[in-house]
Amino acid sequence: LQDQFDNLEKHTQWGIDVLEKYIKFVKERTEIELSYAKQLRNLSKKYQPKKNSKEEEEYRYTSTRAFLATLNEMNDYAGQHEVISENMTSLITGELTRYVQELKQERKSHFHDGRKAQQHIETCWKQLEASKRRFERDCKEADRAQQYFEKMDADINVTKADVEKARQQAQLRHQMAEDSKAEYSSTLQKFNSEQHDHYYTHIPNIFQKIQEMEERRIVRIGESMKTFAEVDRQVIPIIGKCLDEITKAAESIDHKTDSQLVIEAFKSGFEPPGDIDFEDFTQPMKRTVSESSLSNSRGDGKSEPKFGGKSKGKLWPFIKKNKGAGPEDFSNLPPEQRRKKLQQKVDELNKDIQKEMDQRDALTKMKDVYIKNPQMGDAASVDHRLSELGQNIEKLRLEVQKFEGWLAEVEGRLPTRTEQARRQSGLYEAQNTSAVNSCAQDRESPDGSYTEEQSQETEMKVPATDFDDEFDDEEPLPTIGTCKALYTFEGQNEGTISVAEGEMLYVIEEDKGDGWTRIRRNEDEEGYVPTSYVEVYLDKNAKGA
Repeated sequence: LQDQFDNLEKHTQWGIDVLEKYIKFVKERTEIELSYAKQLRNLSKKYQPKKNSKEEEEYRYTSTRAFLATLNEMNDYAGQHEVISENMTSLITGELTRYVQELKQERKSHFHDGRKAQQHIETCWKQLEASKRRFERDCKEADRAQQYFEKMDADINVTKADVEKARQQAQLRHQMAEDSKAEYSSTLQKFNSEQHDHYYTHIPNIFQKIQEMEERRIVRIGESMKTFAEVDRQVIPIIGKCLDEITKAAESIDHKTDSQLVIEAFKSGFEPPGDIDFEDFTQPMKRTVSESSLSNSRGDGKSEPKFGGKSKGKLWPFIKKNKGAGPEDFSNLPPEQRRKKLQQKVDELNKDIQKEMDQRDALTKMKDVYIKNPQMGDAASVDHRLSELGQNIEKLRLEVQKFEGWLAEVEGRLPTRTEQARRQSGLYEAQNTSAVNSCAQDRESPDGSYTEEQSQETEMKVPATDFDDEFDDEEPLPTIGTCKALYTFEGQNEGTISVAEGEMLYVIEEDKGDGWTRIRRNEDEEGYVPTSYVEVYLDKNAKGA
């Protein structure tokens, strides 16, 4: 390829372009890996449960724990793609970039030497051509001088001096021709030697170096491609472990365990209702215990409920009136749920006590150090804080005793509260406490409060306010069906109504998704009860049903 210098120069430049193209390809691959890893991490973070939120409670189920494990493994999975990007950047992109710079310098040096050798042989060729032309010119000049001498020597009219002069000129030209011949011969020999060295030594050596350089480039790009695959292969075992952990988490899902957790989370602790007694409608209808206890204060001579008349004031849904927190003792919850809440509260208070005690112990040790080494600090400076901690611990212990008392009451270890102690909400006021306590039979209702079935207990209902009178002239809601109370419910919040287990009432408004049904007992008594406490029978032909 000694005559293909220019083509080799173009080819080696193309090789460098290929290498740079491959570097660009790997660089873009690393950017894709980083972007993919970032998106996976964001996805995992997006679906992680928020701290101190309801979502954390949901992750006690095996299925949600498996999902959480999947999110964590996806985070590790993303980390492996970051490893791929880092390794490709350091092992391929960085190394090849430095190699390309070295390759360009080496190629430039080799082709500089080649061009220099090419210029040298061209210079020798020009010298040979100049020597050859000079020899040719001198030979012609010598021939012309010889012919002129011979002409002068044959001419009898020419003087001897002119002939001598022509002879000397011819001899000079012959001498110049001989010198040119000798120079041409020497230059030719030198050129042949240079040309031989050029085509058999210099150029082959330069081309050999260029070939070695090109072969190293080819080998290097092949090694980089192997590294490209090896970088991926190195993380496959770790990615496989991530996938194995996801599979393991999926296999750990236990539907029976999740079902049991649901039961433990929502069980109320109530027994199913007993059989319903037969009601003999051939006899005058007897008022239920709850009805008599709630309506006796309005007059014992009231007739049967007339649902076509006016309603004695509309009651606002208590769910809108009672948006605040529930009672401190969680008496608004079913027994089992109440027990769990109380236990949780006791545990939290005990943790707070432990924290305060730890702080007190630390300050006590600090005070001892100050007493032994007064130069380190004033022992009296921590007395105020120790006093505060003592007071806080005492307050927390009293709180624990209070909640443990309620907890013991729920678990049956202590006697239940009296009716009078339970009814301090302001809605009801007992008239005959002794009669209530002697005739009461304690029952638990599904909301966790304690009610009593009373024989003929007389209570006074809170007098109607002017607010109630504002709605006296409004038309009452039509009945859309009937319902039967499955449990006793004491409606102590505004807008609710008390019912006794087994009592039949009229439905005037269905549950609208908030868990409450609006019912009516008689013309003057209506309100909301929990939908789960009643069994509703809607009249399909009733207006508004």
